[in-house]
Amino acid sequence: MPSTVCTAKTSYKKLPGLLELTSTHLQWTQDGKKAPSVKVPHSEAASLFCSKEGAAQVRLKVALVGDDTGHNFTFTSPQPVALAEREKFKNELTNIIARNRNASATPAATAPGTPSASVRTSSVAPLGIPSPARPPVSRAASASSDSRGTPANDPTSDFRLRKKVLLSNAELAALHREMVMGGHISENEFWEGREHMILAQSAADNQKRGKPGQLVDPRPQTVDGEIKIVITPQLVHDIFEEYPVVAKAYNDNVPNKLNEAEFWKRYFQSKLFNAHRASIRSSATQHVVKDDPIFDKYLEKDDDDLEPRRLRDESVDIFIDLGATQEDHGESGNIKDVTMQAGKQRAVLPLIRKFNEHSERLLNTTLGEPATKRRRTDVAEGPGHYSQIDLEDLHDNQTSGGIVLNMQDRERYFGVRSSETSGQQPANQKLDFRSALHEAKLSLPDWSSSLGRLRLERKAGDDALNGMTQNVAARLEVKRTKHDISDNLFRQMTTCQTAANEFLRQFWLSIYPPVTDGQTLSAATPAQKAAKAGKMIDYLSRTHEKVGALVQTAQQEGVDPSRVQVAMKPVLDAVDNALEFWRRRSSKQAR
Repeated sequence: MPSTVCTAKTSYKKLPGLLELTSTHLQWTQDGKKAPSVKVPHSEAASLFCSKEGAAQVRLKVALVGDDTGHNFTFTSPQPVALAEREKFKNELTNIIARNRNASATPAATAPGTPSASVRTSSVAPLGIPSPARPPVSRAASASSDSRGTPANDPTSDFRLRKKVLLSNAELAALHREMVMGGHISENEFWEGREHMILAQSAADNQKRGKPGQLVDPRPQTVDGEIKIVITPQLVHDIFEEYPVVAKAYNDNVPNKLNEAEFWKRYFQSKLFNAHRASIRSSATQHVVKDDPIFDKYLEKDDDDLEPRRLRDESVDIFIDLGATQEDHGESGNIKDVTMQAGKQRAVLPLIRKFNEHSERLLNTTLGEPATKRRRTDVAEGPGHYSQIDLEDLHDNQTSGGIVLNMQDRERYFGVRSSETSGQQPANQKLDFRSALHEAKLSLPDWSSSLGRLRLERKAGDDALNGMTQNVAARLEVKRTKHDISDNLFRQMTTCQTAANEFLRQFWLSIYPPVTDGQTLSAATPAQKAAKAGKMIDYLSRTHEKVGALVQTAQQEGVDPSRVQVAMKPVLDAVDNALEFWRRRSSKQAR
């Protein structure tokens, strides 16, 4: 009789029971029964999953060879005890899985090195142990594989990315529950052809966020009934970066003259902070703020002169310089707009220049210090030439010269055409512009009267407008009309259509190569593709039966059956096309 290694109270499919790990099996027995409901030999254990530390429920999942679904167990003891029990099961099962992998990798001379078994956790659902030696397989035995696998660092096999894609797409999540959780297709089969969605999610997660464009302006908050400004390390860093004078005041006075708390308290009550506010400073505010002998030394005169205190030392390209041609319009043209005079309202000048400097600082942070501008000036020609506005983004880089076609006996195909064009003017002969202009004038006699006699037929335009109007009216009528199809029947129709579309997608993926040459989950062999196609055809052959059941349901609910038939006709046509294609292909292979 096998010895028991460890036991724990768990629930399986919401039923309480006892989980036992013996020297030969992992088994679970429901309370009140003697025979175990689940009994898994050690050799069938393929990968291990567990919930995150601190999760509401302590769970453990064991995936099996040939079955990615496996078995899920929830430990029902108090959480400290449950964590200890799960840790013991996890350690024992990890060793068992490692032995299974070593045993499967030993006969294969070309098998890659098997990593040591480990258990990874994720925030909501577990992440399996990567298994290069034993790839994930389909639930169908005929379509199973012993050589399909994905690298451990492949983003398309990352469970967390798949989960994020499903959470962001409710329809795809519902389809995943119907197809994968329903046992029709495997997890890898579902994501085959959808790798671009996982790669897009991976790119979005790895994208680094830039510096926020908002100007640093701490706002008071109500904390425990008191109005305070919450100081965080990020806020301190932003203030120092935006206002170097504050960083200088901090270095000069902390901790010798002021401690850090007192420094920030006095700063937010000083005129220096009021000068850094991202708002127009009123005279009333200036009188409310008290003088501070420390921070007042760092005050600067308001930058409200006609010329800014900090002048740009960069020359403006002549092609974008609005003042470059000002001297050419001194005596003609419109008069100057007096409303656009700088400094008409001097109170706003410091704020405008502060925003401009902040924007320039953001650009410099992105481009590097000093800012490396992309100059399109041809050094050989010097500045002010056409190369400054020759933007490479406007060039068409998709044009191709084509592929030269080498043909034998070219004269056989092009001899007639060359003889017809032999009497024409050679292409390399120079054109006489005077004669061409004279011929053009002769070909346009009395053009004004001809243009006056031109009449455009309105029938085509009126027909197009009437067609669009009828289309819009029909759509509005459909929206106004109350549908007599119940929610339950409509949900059944949607589920049937979605499932049939997914089976069609899986079928054609197994018939034809992928559309893109990008990253794919796996490369199936012809035998595996044929087995998968046969399985999908088996599912598709039942579509007519399902639609017939929907028609009968519609009749029972008093709905016109023709409406269901019309709605499902496109899906049935696609299914019939696939079935006919498979029938012809099978008959050819049988010959």
